[in-house]
Amino acid sequence: MKKLLLAIGLMIVFVGAFVFYNKLYYPSLPIENMSKKEVIEKLNNSDEKIVKLLNENGQQWYIISERNISIADEIIKEMVSQYGWVFKQKDGNGLFFEKQGENLIISTQMWTGDYVLVKIPPTLKE
Repeated sequence: MKKLLLAIGLMIVFVGAFVFYNKLYYPSLPIENMSKKEVIEKLNNSDEKIVKLLNENGQQWYIISERNISIADEIIKEMVSQYGWVFKQKDGNGLFFEKQGENLIISTQMWTGDYVLVKIPPTLKE
């Protein structure tokens, strides 16, 4: 009986370590080609406020380590204004920008209580 309890205990420890190491306790990502673990590692290895994750299906994905969505919005506005886009309004999870009659919509999503995912269309740098 002791061996069985020890085996079960060890299995629980290994499963727990696997779940923790691979960040399986985080919610699912809207990004297909990057794991939760890779996202967190990329963020932790950067000193930037906003970290580019990848380009996927023509969209640029970024992450911001921030609990306050208003602060995250300001970080996005600062980055996007560097390309000549002017902030117009926020509606729901969308930030609306304009440049020379063109529109740009950037969407945000709280991934956990600590991170904001940012999806930017390819027109940002145009």
